[in-house]
Amino acid sequence: MKYWFLLILTITISCTSQNQPSMEHPYTNDLIHETSPYLLQHAHNPVDWNPWGELALKQAKEENKLIIISIGYAACHWCHVMEHESFEDPKVAEIMNANYINIKVDREERPDIDQVYMSAIQLMTGSGGWPLNIIALPDGRPVWGGTYFPKGNWIDALKQITNLYQKQPEKLIEYATKLEQGIKAIDLIEVNTEAINFDPSFITSSVKEWSSDFDHQKGGTKRVPKFMMPNNYQFLLRYGYQTKDKALLEYVKNTLKKISYGGVYDHIGGGFSRYSTDGKWHVPHFEKMLYDNAQLVSLYSDAFLITKDPWFKDVVYETLDFVSKELTNTEGAFYSSLDADSKTTDGKLEEGAFYVWTKEELKKILEDDYNLFASYYNINSYGHWEKENYVLIRNESNQQFCKKNNISNTTLTQKVSQWKKTLFNEREKRFKPRLDDKTLTSWNALMLKGYLDAYSVFGEKDFLNVAIKNATFIKNNQLKKDTSLFHNYKNGKSSINGYLEDYAIVIEAFITLYQNTFDQEWLDLSKQLADYTISHFFDENKNTFYFTSDEDPDLITRTIEYTDNVIPASNSIMAKNLFLLSHYFNNRNYKSISENMLHNIKPQIKDYASGYSNWLDLMLNFSFDFYELAIIGKDAKVKLHELNSIYIPNKLIAGDILSSESVLLKDRFVEDKTLLYVCINNSCKYPVENIEDVTKMLN
Repeated sequence: MKYWFLLILTITISCTSQNQPSMEHPYTNDLIHETSPYLLQHAHNPVDWNPWGELALKQAKEENKLIIISIGYAACHWCHVMEHESFEDPKVAEIMNANYINIKVDREERPDIDQVYMSAIQLMTGSGGWPLNIIALPDGRPVWGGTYFPKGNWIDALKQITNLYQKQPEKLIEYATKLEQGIKAIDLIEVNTEAINFDPSFITSSVKEWSSDFDHQKGGTKRVPKFMMPNNYQFLLRYGYQTKDKALLEYVKNTLKKISYGGVYDHIGGGFSRYSTDGKWHVPHFEKMLYDNAQLVSLYSDAFLITKDPWFKDVVYETLDFVSKELTNTEGAFYSSLDADSKTTDGKLEEGAFYVWTKEELKKILEDDYNLFASYYNINSYGHWEKENYVLIRNESNQQFCKKNNISNTTLTQKVSQWKKTLFNEREKRFKPRLDDKTLTSWNALMLKGYLDAYSVFGEKDFLNVAIKNATFIKNNQLKKDTSLFHNYKNGKSSINGYLEDYAIVIEAFITLYQNTFDQEWLDLSKQLADYTISHFFDENKNTFYFTSDEDPDLITRTIEYTDNVIPASNSIMAKNLFLLSHYFNNRNYKSISENMLHNIKPQIKDYASGYSNWLDLMLNFSFDFYELAIIGKDAKVKLHELNSIYIPNKLIAGDILSSESVLLKDRFVEDKTLLYVCINNSCKYPVENIEDVTKMLN
């Protein structure tokens, strides 16, 4: 049950002298000592910014001052706009400094804080986003907030709330108490008292209800803006394949085609922007996030495995090339994002400046090839954005384009390759978008898995090497001796305790690494991390995991993340991990936790399936046959590569080239043979030596 509150400020009293402090106020911006690029962007504002911490919170209580909590991230365009309009303005800073304790938060470094105050703003206004600006009591409980505010509105709000707190503080305290109750109620998950039943018909009806929102023409859903939501299509791809639903598979294929043909995909440098501002995937919000690109690599790799569409392979390779060039450091770690904004030729920050083109530029660069290029990438009314700028977008396949323009596919392929090289080199002369060079453990694990999924499908050894280097980085730098994890890393320093998302996604990535290498170390580490997570995050009464460890300082509430979003919920990932680990280690407790987590979430799924797609993916494991495939013998890795050329989503793989004591391999090694075992429900078929025999059993 959700509680909705509205705080209406109707105070119109003009500011008194105490709201108009002297211009001689000394600035004490403490962000200069931080490592977060987002916080450092604000380190020279005239606002007395503090990082989140005990010192700032203690000061608010001692001085009995309201708190401004401003949350954003380095690649956020509207965060930059509000900074320039308000936080760089000395007069605005005077009002903030005199009447408030000002705290800046990087939402990517502190997702726990972001979750609490995002819940508050959604209760207050019905929506959310970034920048997220909250005014809270000295004890941190929110009383007012919103997202982006123009300078005038921001000043008016600050003055009115200051006056209200000075004259009638009991009103804000009463409201904060009610809002706190509402925030805590959001994360309540009721125990499902019905008998556990994961019947396939439940999934069918959930997908049917969901499908009413599908945009079969342009792909995605019938909404604007359009987010890629990789996990949605990962589930739908699997479900369509397992149920032989050709119409659903066609919808997913069309969606992936339209996304990668659109301007949200960087046709020159590879990689995806965060979302589309329009219905045809054309004009993106230009920031490029590591987590989007990681998951889309996994998705397009699987899509290639089913469709064998060479364009999907190109997308994977070009995206990983982008990640390698722009988001990878020498330690094998991945950076977080590239900014939406970059400088124009006259030095002004402007959204998308690095990526867009004018007709005149393209004509000069491409010369005789311009007309063909303009037709291919729609340098026309279809591809026009604003002013004289065009965002490259395709609207037909190479086959269709060749037929229309009477050229061979070989010729077109050569020309497209040359166009990309030419424009890439030209674009490199421009001012590049700012880089958020912090490393986040959870996002790194997503990218690690992306590389592994690409390796599994395409067999590119370089992809595996990058994955192993990153996994080793996480093990050596982010994993502590007590098997806990750090969340962040920059300049050789890790300082923030890991969240559930870090544990869940690292476990998932390490399991995937084991499945691609048969190196038992990664599977054992996964189990150790799972055990730590159960000890420090799990609530046995609610049968769910908190987002923060029991060793972290208390916030207003200890949140529970269970709704899948752009990144799947940490609880749904954890439930899938425990399902797999229960098989690998014959651990009934793992399976029981996983099963009960899914059972408790089930009542919420049917009316909002898109928000629970990763849970539905787990439900497929319980609802349909799920196979344990064991490969053991000297050619185990060769057989693994053959097996990975087939899309089999309802499986886990165990293997070794030698005799092993692991649960799924024990007593199965035969000298001079490589045997494959297909098992289901604790029952194994007679071992075979050929992949063809395995596929017959699975079919």
